[in-house]
Amino acid sequence: MNFLKFAQIFLSMNQNETNHKVALSLWREKEKNALELTKLIGELLFDRSIELLLFRREVHDKRPSEVIDIHKFAANYGSKPVNVEDTLAITKAIYGLENLQPSRIDIGKLASEWVYEDRKTGVQDFVNNKLSNGLVPVPNQESHRDVVLYGFGRIGRLVARRLISMTGKGEQLLLKAIVLRPGMKDRTEELKKRMSLFETDSIHGSFHGTIEIFPEESVIEINGNRVHMIFAQDPSEINYEDYGIHKALLIDNTGMWDTREKLSAHLRPGIEKVILTAPGKDIPNIVVGVNHKELPLDQENIFCAASCTTNAIVPIIKIMDDYFKITKGHIETVHAYTSDQNLLDNFHRKPRRGRGAPINMVITSTGAASAVAKVLPHLKGLLTGNAVRVPVPNVSLAILNLSLDKVSSLEEILSALRKETLVGDLVEQLQYSTSTEYVSSNAVGTTVASVIDAPSTILSTDGKTVTIYAWYDNEFGYTCQVVRLAKHIARVRRYSYY
Repeated sequence: MNFLKFAQIFLSMNQNETNHKVALSLWREKEKNALELTKLIGELLFDRSIELLLFRREVHDKRPSEVIDIHKFAANYGSKPVNVEDTLAITKAIYGLENLQPSRIDIGKLASEWVYEDRKTGVQDFVNNKLSNGLVPVPNQESHRDVVLYGFGRIGRLVARRLISMTGKGEQLLLKAIVLRPGMKDRTEELKKRMSLFETDSIHGSFHGTIEIFPEESVIEINGNRVHMIFAQDPSEINYEDYGIHKALLIDNTGMWDTREKLSAHLRPGIEKVILTAPGKDIPNIVVGVNHKELPLDQENIFCAASCTTNAIVPIIKIMDDYFKITKGHIETVHAYTSDQNLLDNFHRKPRRGRGAPINMVITSTGAASAVAKVLPHLKGLLTGNAVRVPVPNVSLAILNLSLDKVSSLEEILSALRKETLVGDLVEQLQYSTSTEYVSSNAVGTTVASVIDAPSTILSTDGKTVTIYAWYDNEFGYTCQVVRLAKHIARVRRYSYY
C-alpha cells in the first residue's frame, strides 16, 4: 500500500471517529433539553393545572428520547422542522405567563407556527399574543367535579387510568368511588384481584404509578387519589353522600341499563349527572366535537357517549357532508372481538357470536350507522352498516363508502380531511396518517376517536364515490372521548390551544 492511500484511509478513520463523537454530543444536548422540557411541563401541570401537549401527544411522563422522537410529527403541521430547542423556548415563555389560566396547550403547534413565521417575533411576545384568550377565566366554569365509576370492566378500568393520569393538582375530574358487583366472599382478596387487573393490562401495558389497598376501609389509594370501592348489587343500595361525595358525575360502563328510566336509578344522593358508555335508546347520544355543544346541560341529567364505532365514524362523516354533501353510504366495521363473545364455541343468544372469537371472523350487526342519525339527524335513512368481528383483541377498522353530491378529486378530499384534523373543530377526535406501513397495532393507545389512513383512500372514476379507511382504538380512544364528554358535562373544560 502506498503512503498516499494509507494517509487517505487514516484520515477517513479519524473523520468517522470525529463524526461519531459529534453525533453523540449533539444527541446529549437534545436529551438535556428534553429533560428540562419535561421538568417544566411537570411543574406547570402539578402546580398550575396547565397541561402541555406535544403535537397532541402527552409528554409529561415520557423519556427524553421519546420526546425527541415526537418532534418528527412537525412534518404534519408545516414544511419546516421543529426541534427540542424550539419547544423548550415556547414552554419557557408559557411558564413566564403568570396570569395564564388552567389550560391545555399544544406546544408543538405553537412552535410550528413560530418557526413558520421565521421567528420574526420574539418568543415571549409571540406566546403572549397567541395565548391572550387564556389570560381570562372561562365563564361558568367549575373548578372540579367528583366522579363515580359504576362498573370496573375494560372501559371502567381505562377511564380510571385516564382520570388518575389527569389529576394534576386536584382540579377538573376527581375519581372518588368505584362501584362493584361482588364476585367473591372475601372482599380483601377481590380488591387485590380487581387492582391487579387495573395495574397490568395485556393490551395497554402497565399502569404508571403506585397502588395501595386499605381493605379495612374498602379504599384504594392510586397516585394519591383515595378511591372508595363500593360493593353493591343495585344502584338503590347506595347513598354516595355517606362517602363524602356530592354533586358527582356517575359514569355507567356496565352496559346493563340503556334507557332513561333504568339509568335514572343512579340519581341517588350525591349524584347529579349520569353518562352511559354504550348506545342509549331514549337519551341524547353525544359525540364530542360534533354535537356536544348542543347539550342542554341545565335541563338534562342523563347522557350517552354513544358507541366506540359511532365516535370513530361520525367526525369523518361530518367533514365529508360539510364539504361534499353525502347522498348515501355504507359503513363496514372490521371490529376487534369483545368480552361479549365466547373464547370457545358455546351458546350465545345473538346469531354467530357463539363461535369462538379468537379463531373466527364473525359477521354481526352494528347500530353505528343508524346511530349517526341521532348525532346528525339530517342523515337519517341515508346510511347502512354492518360489522365483522375478527380475531384481534383491540383496535378496529371503519370502512366508509360514501356517495357524494359534489364531484371531487382525491386531492380535494384528502386536503379537507387533513385540514380538519389539524386546525378544525375535530383536532381532538381525528388524526391523519400518511404512512403506508400503518397497521392496527399502531393505533393502540391513541387518544383520538379514529385515525384516517390517507394512503388507502379510494375515489371512483366519476369523482362521486369515496372509500375512506379509519383505524380506532375501540377501548382507549373511546375512553378519551368519554372523559372529554364528562369534562364538558361537569363544566370543568379548560381554555385550550391545539
